[in-house]
Amino acid sequence: MLHTPRFILIWGMQSNMSGLDTLIAKSFESTIKDNLGQQTFEKIEQRVFEKHGLPLSQAIQDFKKFDSVLKEFFGSGATGIEKQILDKIVIMQETKNKEKNWITIEDPVLTKLILESLGDEDKKNILNAVIDEPKIISDILELANIPQTSGYRKVNTLIQNGMLIPHGSAMTHDGKKVTKYKSVFENISIEIEKNRVTVRVLPTVESFTKSTVMQLVCM
Repeated sequence: MLHTPRFILIWGMQSNMSGLDTLIAKSFESTIKDNLGQQTFEKIEQRVFEKHGLPLSQAIQDFKKFDSVLKEFFGSGATGIEKQILDKIVIMQETKNKEKNWITIEDPVLTKLILESLGDEDKKNILNAVIDEPKIISDILELANIPQTSGYRKVNTLIQNGMLIPHGSAMTHDGKKVTKYKSVFENISIEIEKNRVTVRVLPTVESFTKSTVMQLVCM
C-alpha cells in the first residue's frame, strides 16, 4: 500500500522454534572481526575450536559456547562487547507487551538476505505456505506449486539461513517420519522512505525465548 513517500509491506508468519541465532550468526562473525580486529578475531576463533571443537559460526549459534570463550578474553566486559556487536546487527524495540519483540535489522547483509528471500516468488510462496501450520516439505511445495527439484533447493536455503525452522514431525504413507517446518517470524515489515529501506521482524514468542543470543545479551 502506498502512502506519500513511504510504503509498508507485512507478511504474517508463525513459528515455534528459534532460528534467530542462525540468522544473527551470519552477521555476528564479520561484525566481531570489524570491532575487535583480525588478530583478536583469530585468537577467539582458535580458542573456540580448542575448547568446543566447533567453527566460530556454529559456536555463535550455540551462543553459550561463544560467550564462555569471550569471557576468557574479556571477563565481565564480555557482555558489553556482545551488546555492542549485537546493536550493529539488530535493535530490539521495547514494547509494553513483553511477548511481542519487534526487531529492526541494522546489518545490511542481513537486510539483503531477508529482502532477497521475500523478493524470490518461490521462497515467498514457501513461507506463505506455512503461515497457519507447520508442514512437511513435499506438502509445502505442492501447496506453493513449485517443482520439487528447485523447490527442495530453495527450502534448504531458507532452512540454512534460519528463515524456516523444524516444528514437529509427521508420518508419511509408507511409515517414514519426516520433519515439519514453519517460519521463524510472525511478521515482517518492510518500510521504504526516500532511499532508505528499513526491515523490522517480529519473531514468534518461542523463537525469541529460545534464542540464546537474545537471552544472554538482551535480558
